[in-house]
Amino acid sequence: MLLLSLLIVSCQFNQDKTEIIENVTSKTIHPQSNEEKQIIDVIEKILIAVGNQNAIELGDLTTKKATVGWTYLQDGTWMNKEVTAEEYMQRIVENKNPKPIAEIAEGYDISVTEDRLAMVKAKAIISQFGVPRSIEVNHIIMIKEKDDWKLLSIAWTVHRIPEEERKFDLKLFARNYAQVWGSNRPEFVAMFFAENGALQVNDADPAKGRDAISKVAQSFMTKFPDILVSFDSLVHNKNGIEFHWTLTGTDADPECLANKVKVSGFELWTMSEDKLIKDSQGNFPSKEYNRQLEFGIDN
Repeated sequence: MLLLSLLIVSCQFNQDKTEIIENVTSKTIHPQSNEEKQIIDVIEKILIAVGNQNAIELGDLTTKKATVGWTYLQDGTWMNKEVTAEEYMQRIVENKNPKPIAEIAEGYDISVTEDRLAMVKAKAIISQFGVPRSIEVNHIIMIKEKDDWKLLSIAWTVHRIPEEERKFDLKLFARNYAQVWGSNRPEFVAMFFAENGALQVNDADPAKGRDAISKVAQSFMTKFPDILVSFDSLVHNKNGIEFHWTLTGTDADPECLANKVKVSGFELWTMSEDKLIKDSQGNFPSKEYNRQLEFGIDN
């Protein structure tokens, strides 16, 4: 699941240190402040890295001695776990059967001191393949290293959702599906399809079965190592469900010009009885896509 720490530091200063107190500025960031945007951007990258089982990305976003902890209810008793971030990432690397998750924060309560240290509280829902598993309340401490915000500590409470209340949510499914396109794990994309599912991209022949779908995903991940796919909307119509998306990435083909691409499209889904994709017909403007590959987004 997800990481993040509760480290609440309380300090009391003596009367003779009044001048120090007066020089320290601590504030709750306004919703549109630049610092808040930076902090949220890094935290959401952390959540995605955990969900995509990406230890390398996670390592880039944490301090060397970051800590991770969580508390959960087991047989009526609250249990605690604490590890270093390094240990947490090693568990990811050693996982023999990784599967993606999505952790979606409902909002952020942020307090920043001297634009160097931030305390963040974020309630989030944890889901897998569109099924909510738990609700977690994350307590996070971020610290600036030079000009970059990084994770110093994270801890969270785990509130497991009872089995009878775990209902499939198509929007959660869509958000997690979009997320894994940036995972550098093509097999994660294929996991969202039924075993005999099919994915067609524009007029190409359909890729049938998870192995073939993985190869299609890998082709995009290879061409755009920094690929990100955002979930834009879902549209229900008589032919199925339209999953609308936007892809951004930088072309890594050595014979090309390393141009950036930003293109939107949709997949028309037919779902299986197991709430996985049975058939997906992908559509995006190939002419504009090819133009951007040649000239970039802004030309």
